[in-house]
Amino acid sequence: MAVLVTGGAGYIGSHMVLALLDAGAEDVVVLDDLSTGFDWAVPEGVKLVVGDVADQDLVARVVRENRIDALAHFAAKIVVPESVSDPLGYYLANTVKTRALIEAAVGAGVRHVIFSSTAAVYGEPEVVPVTETVPLNPINPYGRSKLMSEWMIGDAAGPLGFSYVILRYFNVAGADPKGRSGQSSPNATHLIKVATQAALGKRERLDVFGTDYPTPDGSCLRDYIQVSDLAEAHRLALDHLRDGGDSLILNCGYGQGYSVLEVAEVVKRVSGVDFEVRIGPRRPGDPARIVAAADKIRDRLGWAPKFDDLDTIVTQALAWEDHLAKRNRV
Repeated sequence: MAVLVTGGAGYIGSHMVLALLDAGAEDVVVLDDLSTGFDWAVPEGVKLVVGDVADQDLVARVVRENRIDALAHFAAKIVVPESVSDPLGYYLANTVKTRALIEAAVGAGVRHVIFSSTAAVYGEPEVVPVTETVPLNPINPYGRSKLMSEWMIGDAAGPLGFSYVILRYFNVAGADPKGRSGQSSPNATHLIKVATQAALGKRERLDVFGTDYPTPDGSCLRDYIQVSDLAEAHRLALDHLRDGGDSLILNCGYGQGYSVLEVAEVVKRVSGVDFEVRIGPRRPGDPARIVAAADKIRDRLGWAPKFDDLDTIVTQALAWEDHLAKRNRV
């Protein structure tokens, strides 16, 4: 049977494809509209279907023609401040289209769903690290759009006869250690991506949004997870479901928080470049601190991350930015 990876030409989705191939999977199909992804990020030999995940006729045809039994759904909008200014766009992309995708895919034969969710469903948690059982209270449309999809998947699984794993990401960073993929969008908002661009002269500076939060240095505190470790969590989730495992909701993080200012200093040290850091006002929708409690994913899936080191993550991100610069000059 085959796996359908939506958003597989994008950052995290492309790493999922690599994880599947590295584990010996032969049948992987990517569905991506290429609005933020890149066709060159899809490895040679992997079928790429260019289209919208909400095109139900297309989804059903792809599932049937490729004998797909599992769906890994990454396609989404992910920028918190943008979700505040364009909430309807986020509910369309992350909720309405997910509903259409699930209906078409399951109706055509998919029996296992892995859903890309977010720590933003927790909002401003009172207890850190955050377990999967704390109250859910997202504070921005991005988090709410993802939570609505979580509810929808949970409600539909029993009646429609599919199992699922929902993975709540914390802050994804880094690149494939073999240099095959990385965060490639030039205007991405991921902190480590932006900081490495500043270090390499692709941006004039790094803007820090708020230093008046209730954290040790006043800047936001986040748990940074390396993208290949995250992709491996998805691959293990797929194995779990195909082996008859129960449906799960799991955090994906390391349980270690770093502030924005700490990350900036690490990027400066690793790159050897003292780039400008400019302090500005808070952005709407940003929680002060959020760090994962990740014991459950280790226990249930046997997940053992390999790249839990901020210097390593930054080194990978710098190498990928250098690769992109050379690629774009060709």
